[in-house]
Amino acid sequence: MWWRRTGPEHRKSTNASNKRALRKVVESGPPPGILAYEGDLAVGWCAVRPREEYPRFKSSRTLKPLDDRPVWSVTCFFVRKGYRRKGLTVALLEAAKKHVRKSGGRLIEGYPTVPTGKDSADAFAWTGLLPAFEKAGFTEKARPGARAIVRLELKE
Repeated sequence: MWWRRTGPEHRKSTNASNKRALRKVVESGPPPGILAYEGDLAVGWCAVRPREEYPRFKSSRTLKPLDDRPVWSVTCFFVRKGYRRKGLTVALLEAAKKHVRKSGGRLIEGYPTVPTGKDSADAFAWTGLLPAFEKAGFTEKARPGARAIVRLELKE
């Protein structure tokens, strides 16, 4: 919910209020992202929606729009422990690309963390890591800090 709330809204939120808010988002539709399953077990998540649905971007000093083109944003991931470092993020990105294309989007963007060379904690990979986006065909367009801005044009 971090991307879906302004700074003041986020500071007032709790885990419980975030869960309730996300449930409302899911129930009201359209889908806020992609789920990955192994059998009946949900093992991964990727949030992807048009950028304008994420209020956090309006106040971001570092993740400003690169241009005025409509873009879908991949904002966060969750991969269940035991399924990490097995390529699931790339698979989620591939599914996100298909979803965006099917929904009429033609440009998809992400904001991954750029690895520093040291093995970083999984908690810092919630926006994805740059190598996963590159494997999925994204190209780095800007690096306004610890995150890159990557994009991919989707073919019809």
